[in-house]
This record gives sequence, C-alpha cells and structure tokens, in this order.
Amino acid sequence: MSQVGSVSGQDSVSGVRVSVAAGMGEAGKPRLFDMVRLPVTWRPLVAARRSWLLHRILLVRIGAAMLVALVMAAGFQVRGGIAQVAIGIGDVMAGRVAAIGFGIEEISITGQSLTMEKDVVAALAIDGTSNIFNFDVEAARVRILQIPSVSDVRLRKIYPSALVIEISEVVPVARWRVDGVTFVIDGDGTQIAAAGPADESLPLVIGDGAADDAMAMIDALDGYPVLGEGLLALSRIADRRWDLIYDSGLRVKLPENGVGQALWQLNRAQQTSQILDRDLAVIDMRVAGIMALRLVERDQAETS
Repeated sequence: MSQVGSVSGQDSVSGVRVSVAAGMGEAGKPRLFDMVRLPVTWRPLVAARRSWLLHRILLVRIGAAMLVALVMAAGFQVRGGIAQVAIGIGDVMAGRVAAIGFGIEEISITGQSLTMEKDVVAALAIDGTSNIFNFDVEAARVRILQIPSVSDVRLRKIYPSALVIEISEVVPVARWRVDGVTFVIDGDGTQIAAAGPADESLPLVIGDGAADDAMAMIDALDGYPVLGEGLLALSRIADRRWDLIYDSGLRVKLPENGVGQALWQLNRAQQTSQILDRDLAVIDMRVAGIMALRLVERDQAETS
C-alpha cells in the first residue's frame, strides 16, 4: 500500500513555501513535484468562467434575444413563399369540397324590381373555390348593400349548396332625365337605377342639378294639388331656378328666390281665373309680384 507524505519546497517565483502531497515513488522514495512545472490554468478561460458565474442570467437573455432575431430574419425571408404555398393549398382544398357536392349551385333572389340580378350575383363574388362552408355571408351582405337600389338585404345559407337572398329596395321619389337618359332617384337625389315603364307615374325632373333639389320642389308642389294637374316635368334652369312644363305646352318660369310665394300666387290665379287653361305659351314670374303672360303664336290660316 502506498503512503502519502508531505514535501516542502519554496516557490522560485514568489518565495513562498508550499507543501504538496505526494505519493511514494520507486523504492519507497517520496515523489517530488517542481512547482514551476505544474500546469497553470489559462487566464482568459478563468475570466470567462468568472463572467459566467457572475452574469450568467444576463448572458442567457442576450443569447436568447440573438436567437430570436435570427429566427425572425429567416422567417421574413421565407414568409412570402410559405404564405403563397398555404394559400394555394387552401384553394385546392376548398375546390375539392365544392367538387363533392358542397359548391354553391343555386341562388334564389327575391324582392328586387329596380335591382339587376347580375349586380347581385357579381356582389356575391363566387368563384371555383367557393363552397357552402367557406362562403362569407356578412362580407357578401356588405357588398350587396353597396348597390344603390338596395336599402337592406337578408342572406341565408341552405345546406348543402344553396343561397337565399331577400332584398329590400330604396323607394324612388322621382325620375331624373339628363343627357337624354332617365334614371330613378331617391329623396337625396341619389341615382338608383335606369327608369322603366313602371316608373312613369313618378314626377320627372330635367337638367343638371335637378336631382339634388328635386325633393324640395316636389314637396312644395304637394301643397298645391291643382298645380300638379297636367304637369309633365320640372326643368332645372342653370341649376338656379325651376320651370314648370305642362302637357299643353305652357311653361311657367319660377323665380330663383321666393318660390313658395310664386306658387301661392299661381295657385290663386288658377282658382280664380283658370290661368293654366288659357291659350298661353309662357307665364313669367321671375320678377316678384309680376306675372307676365305670352300668348301662343298661331298661324293666320289656323285662326281664320
């Protein structure tokens, strides 16, 4: 059994005496160690170990932050490609769902008279990947409400492959003719749709700017029903004033201001003198308080 002894020596560098435990060498002689030749730890490694012990939490956080930054940078590089692939896969799967009997094959539309069916179908935005499951009812409803003639819409899915659309339309208040084309308009003057034979009973306004001010003039005339008899159209002149055009050919020129007073005077003249039934071409009321009359010009042969 080996024995362990103690060897004393003096450090040649520091002069400090040190004792080193040593085993027994050959022939029971103690083994001596030269302190100068003992391995010495590399100082930068010692500093690194010390830094790790003192600041390991901070170093771990810094390393984690760097790793996250690298991952995010790589993600930004490939994100576009991955997104495109994901979209492509989604479209393929949606198309397969439609192909097995869940595609939108039937569309029922009710409640429309002014609204074109093709406009409603276009607003649905149905394509080859649409099916009853991925069809967005609310998004389609928002798009349909953008059609001028639609005031409200109810849209339902009927499984496995049908849509039911119930439309409520804006109520038109007048027809507006401009540049040779006639539209129906709402109370705000918004163009709803092209006018048709079913709209002939609506008041007709003519000219640029007529749609914007039509409702005010229509409301004013509603107070004098007799003035509406035989009235063909309300013509907006230079977007400043109105002319009343009757089926007899008579034109009543109203003033730019004081329209209410002029209508009252015209209504009184009709009640007392049937002025609208006279053989007149023009009643000019553009000057307040004055009613200038112009007779219809007839050929002498016609009058004889």
